[in-house]
Amino acid sequence: MKYLLALCAFVFLFSCNSQKMNSKYSTIEYEAGACFGSCPIFKITINPDRTAVLEAEHFNFSKGFSKGEFDKPREGTFKGTIKEEDYNKLVALLDGLDVKNLNEKYGERNVTDLPTSHLRINFADGTSKHVEDYGKKGTEKLAAAYKFFEDLRTNQQWTKVK
Repeated sequence: MKYLLALCAFVFLFSCNSQKMNSKYSTIEYEAGACFGSCPIFKITINPDRTAVLEAEHFNFSKGFSKGEFDKPREGTFKGTIKEEDYNKLVALLDGLDVKNLNEKYGERNVTDLPTSHLRINFADGTSKHVEDYGKKGTEKLAAAYKFFEDLRTNQQWTKVK
């Protein structure tokens, strides 16, 4: 019985480790910049073990728009663990984007009040990709990924650390 318990513990630990090691993404980072309104300003960094850091500046948790919001201090730094189901959805979204073949820049700067997003992916093979998107409409699949990242701010459990 003792050996069976030890074997089960070993298999459990090994399966958790292998899941982390098999991820093709070593870090996933999404940053949403400001606009001339109440666009959420934040950066989220996600690791392959699903741990995440959310750096919230403004308009992430408030309802409505107030110019006074800019005078308030930043909302804070939060830590959490992305739910496994959501992490798997995110990986599937990124896989569907074929990230390595995306353009490095999207958007026309003819309009001056749109937010800029930055998608930074570090791959397990040591390569990386940075996509800058002024207006957040580079492709339909990118827009869906941005929406997913923005939803993570409110559909995950976050603990304020700063």
